[in-house]
Amino acid sequence: MMNGGGAHEHMEEAESKQDGSGEADGGEESNEQEVIVIQDTGFTVKIQAPGTEPFDLQVSPQEMVQEIHQVMMDREDTCHRTCFSLQLDGNVLDNFAELKSIEGLQEGSLLKVVEEPYTVREARIHVRHIRDLLKSLDPSDAYNGVDCNSLSFLSIFTDGDLGDSGKRKKKGNELEQIDCTPPEHILPGSKERPLVPLQPQNKDWKPMQCLKVLTMSGWNPPPGNRKMHGDLMYLYIVTVEERHVSVTASTRGFYLNQSTTYTFNPKPANPSFLSHSLVELLSQISPAFKKNFTALQKKRVQRHPFERIATPFQVYSWTAPQVDHAMDCVRAEDAYTSRLGYEEHIPGQTRDWNEELQTTRELARKNLPERLLRERAIFKVHSDFAAAATRGAMAVIDGNVMAINPGEETRMQMFIWNNIFFSLGFDVRDHYRELGGDAAAHAAPTNDLNGVRAYGAVDVEGLYTLGTVVVDYRGYRVTAQSIIPGILEREQEQSVIYGSIDFGKTVVSHSKYLELLEKTSRPLKVQRHGVLNEKNETVELCSSVECKGIIGNDGRHYILDLLRTFPPDLNFLPVEGEELPPESQRQGFPRQHRHRLACLRQELIEAFVEHRYLLFMKMAALQLMQQKANKDTNKTSSSDAPSLLEGKEAEENPKSREVVLNACKAVGSISNTSFDIRFNPDIFSPGVRFPEDSAEDVQKQKQLLKDAAAFLVSCQIPSLVKDCLDHSALPMDGATLTEALHQRGINVRYLGTVLEFVDKTPAKAQLEHFYRIGISELITRCAKHIFKTYLQGVELSALSAAVSHFLNCFLSSFPDAVAHLPPDELVSRRKNRKRRNRVPGGGDNTAWASLTPSELWKNIASEAQSYYHFTIQCESVDQAVEKYGLQKITLLREISIKTGIQILIKEYNYDSRHKPTFTEEDILNIFPVVKHVNPKASDAFHFFQSGQAKVQQGFLKEGCELINEALNLFNNVYGAMHVEICACLRLLARLNYIMGDHPEVGSAILVAIDITPVPHTLSLRYTSALFIELTLIVSHSVLHLLPQSNIGLVLHGVMEYDLSLRFLENALAINTKYHGPRSLKVALSHHLVARVYESKAEFRSALQHEKEGYTIYKNQVGEAHEKTKESSEYLKYLTQQAVALQRTMNEIYKNGSNASIMPLKFTAPSMASVLEQLNIINGIIFIPLSQKDLENLKAEVQRRQQLQESGKIEEHIEDSPMELEDKIPIDD
Repeated sequence: MMNGGGAHEHMEEAESKQDGSGEADGGEESNEQEVIVIQDTGFTVKIQAPGTEPFDLQVSPQEMVQEIHQVMMDREDTCHRTCFSLQLDGNVLDNFAELKSIEGLQEGSLLKVVEEPYTVREARIHVRHIRDLLKSLDPSDAYNGVDCNSLSFLSIFTDGDLGDSGKRKKKGNELEQIDCTPPEHILPGSKERPLVPLQPQNKDWKPMQCLKVLTMSGWNPPPGNRKMHGDLMYLYIVTVEERHVSVTASTRGFYLNQSTTYTFNPKPANPSFLSHSLVELLSQISPAFKKNFTALQKKRVQRHPFERIATPFQVYSWTAPQVDHAMDCVRAEDAYTSRLGYEEHIPGQTRDWNEELQTTRELARKNLPERLLRERAIFKVHSDFAAAATRGAMAVIDGNVMAINPGEETRMQMFIWNNIFFSLGFDVRDHYRELGGDAAAHAAPTNDLNGVRAYGAVDVEGLYTLGTVVVDYRGYRVTAQSIIPGILEREQEQSVIYGSIDFGKTVVSHSKYLELLEKTSRPLKVQRHGVLNEKNETVELCSSVECKGIIGNDGRHYILDLLRTFPPDLNFLPVEGEELPPESQRQGFPRQHRHRLACLRQELIEAFVEHRYLLFMKMAALQLMQQKANKDTNKTSSSDAPSLLEGKEAEENPKSREVVLNACKAVGSISNTSFDIRFNPDIFSPGVRFPEDSAEDVQKQKQLLKDAAAFLVSCQIPSLVKDCLDHSALPMDGATLTEALHQRGINVRYLGTVLEFVDKTPAKAQLEHFYRIGISELITRCAKHIFKTYLQGVELSALSAAVSHFLNCFLSSFPDAVAHLPPDELVSRRKNRKRRNRVPGGGDNTAWASLTPSELWKNIASEAQSYYHFTIQCESVDQAVEKYGLQKITLLREISIKTGIQILIKEYNYDSRHKPTFTEEDILNIFPVVKHVNPKASDAFHFFQSGQAKVQQGFLKEGCELINEALNLFNNVYGAMHVEICACLRLLARLNYIMGDHPEVGSAILVAIDITPVPHTLSLRYTSALFIELTLIVSHSVLHLLPQSNIGLVLHGVMEYDLSLRFLENALAINTKYHGPRSLKVALSHHLVARVYESKAEFRSALQHEKEGYTIYKNQVGEAHEKTKESSEYLKYLTQQAVALQRTMNEIYKNGSNASIMPLKFTAPSMASVLEQLNIINGIIFIPLSQKDLENLKAEVQRRQQLQESGKIEEHIEDSPMELEDKIPIDD
């Protein structure tokens, strides 16, 4: 609703809810309340603002009055008002009231906007809002990564074609022509990889200057006598016309006073131009302001709302142009007043983060509206907390926060800022000495965060975790946590009533904690177990011993230190006297790791349990079949299979019980009567002792852990490689590779193992792109590890010099990179003064300057060996590029994103042997890299999944409604900017496109690429193709297929035949390489190339390609198949054309100019045929079906569903929900 356009969305929301609610998940309990809410529809009210015509606004009954305020502050004609109230029949409406609770408010009511007197707070808000309006097109906040601003290039690519107008600009009577030629650098075979085109510069960003200066005056705050005249504050303004004025903000509004820079005269000037809004005042005194401000607001309102919305979590750009630093009073004020992360509008003091985080968790969640409200609140508080924690962590590392233990050495210091507790990732007080010292202390916070995420997702009522954010900044790891009420007043020993504070030497337990943790035991697969305390008494736990339970002063049960929520990874934890299964040993496990906190991922545990469950079912079924066979010989024929699997009668039938018992034993279940696998996270923890009576159980658990470790190596890694071979997993860069590993539960420390596995795979050539991405990821991660310690020794004044020196050593071919030290006089003077409060680990350290390229690459090779157990045989970046086919620009992008470096966007010369690539001026900024919990919108997610399932079964319309519903719910929880919303929109666009609803596609995805006018399609495609070439290490990769084929086809459509050929022939080469020469995809590629040759009248080449395609079709699908027939028809047609052309040529040769030439048919491709081929390439296949076919199909689908429900058929729906449409038959 933030952007005025929200009203119609609410209408759609209401309608789609009415349609979709019936199709909701079977599991959705539909209380009456939900239904009532869902059927509320919107209505229209009139709004009358001073000096403007009344306008209509569509609102929904659930909205608050405040949201109408928001719309007013965003509309072009009322955006300059901030201090007003809305009145209905003379009664002021309460800002926080819901519209449905206001008496007398109905369809057609007139709301009046009434200007209210200012207070200091309101005047500040007004100035801040005006400054935001003036900066609304300025991207500098997005480049600097502040206030959750992010870059958007949509309007540049679509050139104003989006939004309501959607019309191309006309020149005279015809449409303006747009150049469609692809830029040189993305043509197949081009070696150039330019950086600059990645961020096209927007002409709107050259700011239209409305004012030269707007700042707080030095005369603030008003003295007592002026306060009593209503003065709130003074502003100093310089207009574009160079007029210097001093303005008073008073309770009645803004007016000019008679002060100058050096004399204070607060009396109103003559004329004083008293106005309620600063914009009105400035419009009267500066014609340039009036003209430019109006133009600026027009442009602002034309931008798509999504381009103006802040993101929930800050995103940082790794490249930026040189942005001019302009004077900005609000920014300056924010930086130097102690605005400790609390926003102006929050009453009272700093925010109590812990209270906010826990209270939102306690909100009711009985029905859909309550859950939505709760999830929205949780998400909002989390994103605010992550932003505040990030700011605090940066302040701590930059040395701007006082430690709470200032006497201790810097690495041991702890900090409190804005009600958040900060600690550094070092091993203080030898806490982790037995677990790997600093390496363990560095890994513990991320493990802890994974634990917080897991317990947060289980969401047990009454069990609380701390808000946790892990920030890596300038080489330091900072953990930010919310503070348990009362914990700072007591010693830790007194407050821990569950768990252990010394890794298991002393252990305590508590019945309430056991009861709460028992509820998490099944979803998290944690086994309840006993351990011995210092008096050799058995203590019951339902978590690892490190997990501590503390009851806060607020009476809530908190758990913290969740670093061992998941069981240890034995492949990286050598234990004396323990043998790993042969699958692990063959791969060289167990291996020594840096620390002993290596855990298995939750995804792995779930995959392992799923795998064991299938095994359990198979074994049970097998034994039952044997029993049945024996019975059959005894001529009895009752079958126990269904009864066993449904869990009925198993108790009465001793044979069935025995079957279950055997199967349970075989798969390691902790129960003997049903399948139930859980892990004991304390196995192999040093210092933890188990009671003797559980020895057998502990043995079982050890075996389970060994099996899980072997499962990772023998099942998960091969399945990842298989998925890459059949293209169901397609990593594009380091981040997507990491995601692919994590989805299958493989930790990144296995990267070396994965690469070795790929190296030994027979189909290595088809995995070349995967291997290169893996190598690049491994090298940049090693470089990141080294960079971390390298940065810790650099003081702030030398930071840009140090970063550019490191990048030179890492990427530049220049052999003797020399660092630029700061000028000597600064250093020597500093040495004379012993500085007290130094930045952690800082100091007058210039050791970083002695790093050389060869030393860095030696370190990278040894890091790869010791951390990933992988051998890199290269001593310089050029050798690495040569040996593994990498690109320097890719390595630069990966290292910058991983370490938070922002560099100047320009073309760098990496290969010069005479001068270094980077200088200090090229390093613009260093950002934090932030890890935090991402709260999920559970109901929306269920709707989304049900929608996907419906689409897979072929019920497009129902699926579409469910996904629309999910979209509304996602919007409700996350706001408009979130990746899950992208997934929703993408699927909706494809569905609407398939169902032939083209206008809907445009609204579902603004960049529904194949439907926007051709030129925009191309400019977007070119940038995406370039992006793929930069992220990918390799210019021939399976990932190039889509952009290459798509660009080729669209160029063919606009008759750029030669260029089209280059792209399509390249796509053909890639297809042949990755799918094998006999693949149907290759046949399609041949056909596309043949069509372009036909358009160029080169029939011989066309025939040659079509023959290839025909041969593949004939061999793969047989002569009777329609594709083979089509191809054969096309071959005949081409032959006729070729013969006709040859005849004509002969005629010309024979008779010279008198020849009678038959007109030849050269077909320019029709848009319909180009679109048809685009559909095929992008996996959208229309199958024309008659009504009868449809009836049969529906009947078949229903039959299968019934079978599935009765449990006789177990069909696993494929795991690629996003590409469902490929399998959907649709009436054309």
